[in-house]
Amino acid sequence: MNYRHAYHAGNFADVLKHALLCWIVRYLQRKVAPLVLIDTHAGAGSYDLTAPEAGKTGEANDGILRLLSRADAPPPLSNYLDLVRAANRANAAPTIYPGSPALFAALARAADRVVVCERHPDDASTLTRTLRGNRRVRVVTGDGYRALLALVPPVEKRGVVLVDPPFEEPDEFEYLARMFVAAHRKWPTGTYLLWYPLKERDQAARFTAELAGAGIRKLACVTIDVDRNEGLSAMGLVLCNAPYTLEQDWAEALPWLAAALAQGPGAAATFERLTPD
Repeated sequence: MNYRHAYHAGNFADVLKHALLCWIVRYLQRKVAPLVLIDTHAGAGSYDLTAPEAGKTGEANDGILRLLSRADAPPPLSNYLDLVRAANRANAAPTIYPGSPALFAALARAADRVVVCERHPDDASTLTRTLRGNRRVRVVTGDGYRALLALVPPVEKRGVVLVDPPFEEPDEFEYLARMFVAAHRKWPTGTYLLWYPLKERDQAARFTAELAGAGIRKLACVTIDVDRNEGLSAMGLVLCNAPYTLEQDWAEALPWLAAALAQGPGAAATFERLTPD
């Protein structure tokens, strides 16, 4: 699977991933202590939805653009939608999609620190230009997995890590599991979000089972399936040390989101605890 961000910016997977990401960061910011926000596979940072790459798939039409046209989104989505609207404040219509690095930069308070990593040189160059001038942001060019192990534990002691691989390698699930376990061993109190595609269900089940058996507490999994006929139809996020109110606060938001983004009658979203709190 090749999941270059530019072709899929603002699709259903971005919506759930980034909505949860924004909600978690804002929840943690209820305390004044600083956070580090780490993105291991950052991409280009921000995306033009009128560009040829996004136009080739048109996936934003069934993702973020559906939500921006509605006024009934549940409260857990508000931080995310507000930031997307802010990125398009100067536009007559939404044409810009802020990826996770841009969202992290917008979410960061004066005392927070953002580190974004990108391996592809062209995307890393674009990312640097996109975030230029923001002193709270550091761009690292290179392997995000290796960078993560060097970045943790952070001096801030609190923070959020998004691991959003492109799944270009056949052993990505195994590598993602190993690197997360290694990072968690160094920084067990960090909040982690691990994105993965739900194409091969057995492979994804082995991945979550491996993590559940690794002796790590406070693991949960959120999935969404929009019942799409072709291409990626479903995705999952493994969450570690997510806010304890997540299940309750998102109890209505998850089914609402599945219905709002549905492309078929079987659309659904789930929350599951993988290990005890």
